[in-house]
Amino acid sequence: MRHGSRHPRGLSFSDLGLSPSLVRVLDERGYRTPTPVQTGAIPAVLAGRNVWAQAQTGSGKTAAFALPILQLLQEHPRESPRRTRALILAPTRELAVQIGESFRRYGQQLWHAVRVVTAYGGVSINPQMIALRGGADIVVATPGRLLDLVDHNALRLNAVSTLVLDEADRLFDLGFAEELGRILALLPAKRQNLLFSATYPEAVKTLADRLLHDPVRVEVATTELTAPDIRERAIEVDVPRRTQLLRHLIQTEGWSRVLVFVATKYATEHVAEKLRKVGLKAGALHGELSQGARTQALADFKEGKLTVLLATDLAARGLDIAELPVVVNFDLPRSTVDYTHRIGRTGRAGAQGMAVSFVSASTYAHFRLIEKRHEREVPREQVAGFEPVEIEPPAPPGAPPGAPAGGGVKGKRKSKKDKLREAAAQAAQASPPDTRSPAPGPRLPSAAPASGAAPLPAGYRWHRAQPGARWRG
Repeated sequence: MRHGSRHPRGLSFSDLGLSPSLVRVLDERGYRTPTPVQTGAIPAVLAGRNVWAQAQTGSGKTAAFALPILQLLQEHPRESPRRTRALILAPTRELAVQIGESFRRYGQQLWHAVRVVTAYGGVSINPQMIALRGGADIVVATPGRLLDLVDHNALRLNAVSTLVLDEADRLFDLGFAEELGRILALLPAKRQNLLFSATYPEAVKTLADRLLHDPVRVEVATTELTAPDIRERAIEVDVPRRTQLLRHLIQTEGWSRVLVFVATKYATEHVAEKLRKVGLKAGALHGELSQGARTQALADFKEGKLTVLLATDLAARGLDIAELPVVVNFDLPRSTVDYTHRIGRTGRAGAQGMAVSFVSASTYAHFRLIEKRHEREVPREQVAGFEPVEIEPPAPPGAPPGAPAGGGVKGKRKSKKDKLREAAAQAAQASPPDTRSPAPGPRLPSAAPASGAAPLPAGYRWHRAQPGARWRG
């Protein structure tokens, strides 16, 4: 079944089947009309269906699965001892924390108290193990830390009835493949699967389609009515002058807060230090920081204690920063998909936003590719005093027409993720075919009951040297 982006006028949360207690919490927070993705997903989740939901950032996807899950838990009172019945996986610590807070906020007036535990790496595992004593109805976790808790016998997943993959395209990425495979093997075969994301690349669609059995598809097309109100700008500037231009724009255009995306962890600290030297309150957010430092930097930015937050793509996924006016692509994203997630940090919940991309001679062709993939044209502009003098370098010999010069976006070197993908592809091509028995196409473990282990994506095989199956490349 497929739901489009039509949004019935006058529809309320009560009409979707939510309980009065949940509707009351939403009303107190000023949420009276469901968004299109909520309209399509909430009734399907309440009916026990699998859901594949795609909607732009800031469209209310978290509430689309959190609200019906809370209601289902209320309708089926918990057993004693308490067992985990809903598992939500998120690719980053910050997103896991945000989802956990949403569950607690929406469930604060329910008749039966729902216990939510959030687990993520980068901090001591002991407090999370203590929090799980006595059980938890809902666990929100990053994949790696979830497996750590399972290995420590702090958590069992054999009673999970609902699995949510938030930012599903990231969770299906090669970087999470082995962990996700191990988790799926620990879950009951018969369960409800919910996938939510703003983007689904073709490779991810293939894997997701094999995980879900007869899903309700909720695809909210971007239209004038549903598109976030984001003004996109592309400013031409030479690479060495980007920091000066950023400072100039903050001061002359009166930006109260700006989230700036850069390519490397070093750049977050380096540019932040330069901005602090000229009197701007700037901080850095990247994966090498301790969890405490990351949480503090994000909290300071949300509270307005920082004007500028320099971040890697860690902050591009799912984070909800209320009324963020401006996002800047100091470095363009390597993936055109990540462009959507980056600029989606602004213009959320009906607010207006601005997304500014710095375009230099070496990244001009890549920005054209971003425009092509997203079917849009962003007028180029120049700022007086910062006009570029560099010209676009020639493309490498033998490169196809329109290929970015300079070997890529972040630099001439391939990223670690690109190298892993290439190695996996080469290994799959080099491996001789298994003539012992015919193998079906790649599949993930399905929610439908099945005998034997389900086939896996190309390049992986089941390994049972230890209890519980896991993926191995």
